[in-house]
Amino acid sequence: MTSYCDFAPGDPLHRPYHDTEYGFPARDEAVLFERLILEINQAGLSWGLMLKKREGFRAAYDGFDVVAVAGYRERDVARLLADPGIIRNRLKVAAAVHNAGVILGLRDSHGGFAAWLDAHHPLDKADWVKLFKKTFRFTGGEITGEFLMSLGYLAGAHREGCPTHARILKLAPPWARG
Repeated sequence: MTSYCDFAPGDPLHRPYHDTEYGFPARDEAVLFERLILEINQAGLSWGLMLKKREGFRAAYDGFDVVAVAGYRERDVARLLADPGIIRNRLKVAAAVHNAGVILGLRDSHGGFAAWLDAHHPLDKADWVKLFKKTFRFTGGEITGEFLMSLGYLAGAHREGCPTHARILKLAPPWARG
C-alpha cells in the first residue's frame, strides 16, 4: 500500500505539507480550525484540491478567525457559497460556522480547542469519532481520524522510515506520549 510518505516528497504541492505540517503537533486555535475546515471540505474530494484552495479558504474564512466565523450570518453564507476559491457546499459551510461557535464554547469550558483535545487524550479512534460526532458537525470517521492524525493525536501520519516521522518524534506528539 502506498503511503503519503511515498509520493508527497516528490510532489511540489504535497511536499511542503508532508514535510512541515502533516502529523506535527499544533496548538494555535486558527491552525486547528483551519485543519478542521480543510478536512471537512476534503470529504469526497482530494487533499491536493484542498492544498490548492487553501489560500482561498483562508481569505474566505477571515484567516480562520473563530470569532469572526462564529459571527457569520446568512449574507456571509451566501458569499461563501458564491466563492469559487473554496468548496461551495452548503452543509460544509454551515458546519464551519457551527463548529466555530462550538470552538468558542470550548474556550469557556476547557480554555480552548487544544486544551479540549488534550483533556480527552488519549482515546482510540472509535472514541474520538463518537466525541467529535457529539460535539461538531460534519465529522465522521475519516474526517475525525485525518484531523487527529494530522495534528499528532493519532499515530500513522508518516511511516517509521520517513525522515519527517523522526522529526515529529522529537517534538513528542500526543500519540507518542500515550
